Amino acid sequence: MTLIKSISGIRGTIGGKSGEALTPMDIAKYSAAYATFIDRTTTRPYRTIVVGQDARISGPMVRDIVVGTLMGMGFDVVDIGPASTPTTEMAVILEQACGGLILTASHNPKEWNALKLLNEHGEFLTNDEGQEVLRIAQARDYEFATVDNLGHHLKNTTYNRRHIQRVLALDLVDVEAIRKANFTVAVDAVNSVGGVVIPQLLQALGVKNIIRVNCDPTGNFMHNPEPLPENLTEIAQVVRDNAADVGFVVDPDVDRLAIVMENGELFVEEYTLVSIADYVLKHKVGSAVSNLSSSRALRDICRRNNSPYFASAVGEVNVTTLMKQCNAVIGGEGNGGVIYPELHYGRDALVGVALFLTLLAKSGKKVSELKKDYPEYAIAKTKVQLTPDLDIDALLLKIKDYYKNENITDIDGVKIDFPDRWVHLRKSNTEPIIRIYAEAHTMDEAKAMCDEMKSLITDLI
Repeated sequence: MTLIKSISGIRGTIGGKSGEALTPMDIAKYSAAYATFIDRTTTRPYRTIVVGQDARISGPMVRDIVVGTLMGMGFDVVDIGPASTPTTEMAVILEQACGGLILTASHNPKEWNALKLLNEHGEFLTNDEGQEVLRIAQARDYEFATVDNLGHHLKNTTYNRRHIQRVLALDLVDVEAIRKANFTVAVDAVNSVGGVVIPQLLQALGVKNIIRVNCDPTGNFMHNPEPLPENLTEIAQVVRDNAADVGFVVDPDVDRLAIVMENGELFVEEYTLVSIADYVLKHKVGSAVSNLSSSRALRDICRRNNSPYFASAVGEVNVTTLMKQCNAVIGGEGNGGVIYPELHYGRDALVGVALFLTLLAKSGKKVSELKKDYPEYAIAKTKVQLTPDLDIDALLLKIKDYYKNENITDIDGVKIDFPDRWVHLRKSNTEPIIRIYAEAHTMDEAKAMCDEMKSLITDLI
């Protein structure tokens, strides 16, 4: 059993002992701590918190405890039912709520669930804010409302439709061009909420030929829900067998988008953001942002479009913070997370689908032909398991000193930029691990860099 407490939320497996897994007692404790934090910090005049959930089997149980706890803390709860993470984020904005809770463990397997915490802007809490929630929970520094001040439970299941309407209204989404293209689109939603909302979006975009794969929102994931190549063999075969123009794959909470080309090969998750950014930057003046572990291809695309590029520390909140600072018109992360601020500051697979289909329709090309327009890179990932007593920060300083004559970025671990490749080392916040990401023009070169770094770490230890 596992319980992981971090700034991004409370994540754990269902069942087991309190404090060792995501049990009902833990769910209530952290919900109360979050409500206390919101009560002390919100600027909104009304005590309202939005709750949305993915289609996990444990969802109804977790939702009932969260809703009851928030009501017990004196907050009205707007329960939007099964909904994606970006839909819940938008509901916070449209409700002018004090905050929001998304009940999803994202790409984790079905035995996991989590409480993801939003502020009054529908965005994830910062590091300092998340730490304060954890402090409140640890100290049990919360107090429940009296009977005359209990909150109310309000249901509003219109937000999928409202989210779709706002995507269609974006100036760079061309519904007529998509309709005329008469695409055949396959969708794999791993039997979660994307199985409902993505086909609804496609229909609203004028797509008539939709092939549904794992779109029954039962929470029984038919494959590992993380949209990685080894987990997507089924939809790749479906795309080939049905001569589909494109395949879309989303994770259980629909904030990541992977694309399958018409030949059944993967577009590669990193290129979801690269391709959409290229389309946006051709039509809007502004900068683009991704994190330090995302592909250099986005930087190259920015140069091609005479647009500034900026890199943030890893983590959605770090990307969105930097996007606001530099007035970025597009941003995201290399895991298929597209952030389009004209809609909202959050990773959103719906806006990713709409913008990509518009790009595809207007280009007149096949997806595989589009891919050839972008710089070719490959990213390899590995990790080094260390002993709990090792000073990982000191080790990273040694690595930084070893490469002192190279271009170093240390806002998040250590990233070393070489002329034709890079390597990024980050320590885990939950276990004694250094994660290594490397990018080069071929996968063999990227893997060789990972091996080289692992050897250096061994020597330095």
